[in-house]
Amino acid sequence: MKSLAIKPEKGNLLIAEPSILNDNSFNRTIILLTELTENNAVGFILNRPLEFTLQDLLPDIQSKFTVYEGGPVEQDNLYFVHRVPNLIPDSVAVSNEIYWGGNFSTLKKLLENNVLDNSDIRFFLGYSGWTKEQLLEEVKSDSWFVSENDFDNIFAKDNATLWKNKLLQKGGAYKLWANAPSDFNQN
Repeated sequence: MKSLAIKPEKGNLLIAEPSILNDNSFNRTIILLTELTENNAVGFILNRPLEFTLQDLLPDIQSKFTVYEGGPVEQDNLYFVHRVPNLIPDSVAVSNEIYWGGNFSTLKKLLENNVLDNSDIRFFLGYSGWTKEQLLEEVKSDSWFVSENDFDNIFAKDNATLWKNKLLQKGGAYKLWANAPSDFNQN
């Protein structure tokens, strides 16, 4: 097995390696790691918007925020990651001015008053989870490469090009994969 170029840490990005093309759960995904403990790792897929809004899930909240697929675990639960801990009490610091969760009653009031925009917060159904050892093994076996979150605001990035741009940034053979069609039958 290879050694890890960058060891996964809370706040890092996991970028799906091109070698996992047949994995429907994670093909061409970028995951923000929000928790990494001795026992587990938790993250959310940043580039898989779903076809419904927050209001579709919670009709009492008048909000058109897009909901994203966070991962294959607990897809009936809603999670949120944000950049406004000063507005949402009880938030958990991730890194680079990114926070996870917080007081939902306060969040509802912020949404009702249109205080937040898409650059402040992102909502997810489900999450991606591993044991810590499982994640390290997947990185060593080329399912993921780890990158620092070098974006000023990860929520303001274009979902359609996020994975491609991270591959182009890595360079080398990754440049070829970045421009490959998502469906090779269309080639």
